Amino acid sequence: PAAPRRLDRLPQHAVLAAPAADPARIAAVLRKRRWRVVVRDGEVSAEKGYLKETGNLIFHFALIGVLFGVAFGSWYGWHGNRLLVAGPDTAFCNNLQQYAETGLGPRVDAADLPPFCLELTDFDARFLDTGQPSYFQASAKVDEAGGEPRDVEFSVNSPLRLDGASAYLLGHGYAPVIRYTDRLGRVQTSVAPFLTTDGNLTGEGVAAFPDVNIDPATGDRDPDQQMAFEGIYLPTAPDAPPYVRSVFPAERSPALMLIAYRGNLGLDAGIPSSVYVLDQRQVEAGKLKQIGEAKLMRPGESWTLDDGSTVEFVGTREFITLSVRYDPGERIVLVSSIVMLAGLMMSIFGKRRRIWFRTGPARPATPAVAGTEPPATASTTGGSSLMEAGGLPRTDYSGFADEFKQLVAAVERSEGKS
Repeated sequence: PAAPRRLDRLPQHAVLAAPAADPARIAAVLRKRRWRVVVRDGEVSAEKGYLKETGNLIFHFALIGVLFGVAFGSWYGWHGNRLLVAGPDTAFCNNLQQYAETGLGPRVDAADLPPFCLELTDFDARFLDTGQPSYFQASAKVDEAGGEPRDVEFSVNSPLRLDGASAYLLGHGYAPVIRYTDRLGRVQTSVAPFLTTDGNLTGEGVAAFPDVNIDPATGDRDPDQQMAFEGIYLPTAPDAPPYVRSVFPAERSPALMLIAYRGNLGLDAGIPSSVYVLDQRQVEAGKLKQIGEAKLMRPGESWTLDDGSTVEFVGTREFITLSVRYDPGERIVLVSSIVMLAGLMMSIFGKRRRIWFRTGPARPATPAVAGTEPPATASTTGGSSLMEAGGLPRTDYSGFADEFKQLVAAVERSEGKS
């Protein structure tokens, strides 16, 4: 047997007799109901639902706009990532050398970057009792070219808008402040960001002191007497060992576990290396040796090493990770996406359908086409003409049969009043 036909896609057909059917009056009825009408040779053709096709065109033109915006932004946009520690001595200015990672579009040169400087003055982090962050807000001082320095605040969902760029807050952590006094009494201080390794902001990092133990008489530096301290920072240390993981992200009971190394750090070789970890090649080669056992230190405590030098855990500063970006195509993409969504809605919800009316001399009613509704007939006395009506939905439209009946009835009423 033949597959059943969907009722919302079936053509509709009706035949009725009306007194001297006039195509002009039929067209007037259709136009009143916002149908687009064409009258030719006693036949009235009408169509409705062009909103669907309009939405389809709008959608595809907007899609081209999205692609253009993405291409334009990739050609003329740029971005840079930076870890920024609180304090005036760690402020940075917008140039390629001060970013940890950068990306410039093919049409962007380093000289095209907008001039501004940014200093992190404070950071407010709040956490729930479970350790989940509930509030992050950074306070900074911005110095843009041609303007007065200004104080600003920004958060995760509210980026800092600069001249030709936007700064997004991505992360947060702690930078221990370590003061080292070498065996000759020279004091140096390092503010070393420790990268976070878990949700409780446990940090791992290195504080390196390559310019220590310099002979005061000759000014010579012995590269085999360089110092470095590898450690784990715990914002809230557990009550008992092992001291390897923080139990809460806020600084409730801060502690720093340090391991001291003496020897050649390998920095003079000019080989690029990370500032957050020790060069393990130097350790494996025996050029960098561990001194004693690991030491757990609280803020303000000091540790005296075997050569009489001391290291002190002064405290911490907070740091944030920033992504500074400029994308000239983002507004194009935004507007095009909104227009594309509107066009998609028009295309989905628009219902395109067609209808025809044909008038002529009266003749016996014709049977309905197989699978359609039985023809609707009406008879009058006196001189009458035959009027046939047909309709077809161009898309799935379950209400077309009822709409067709109402439209035929409206035309019949208008002909009966003539």
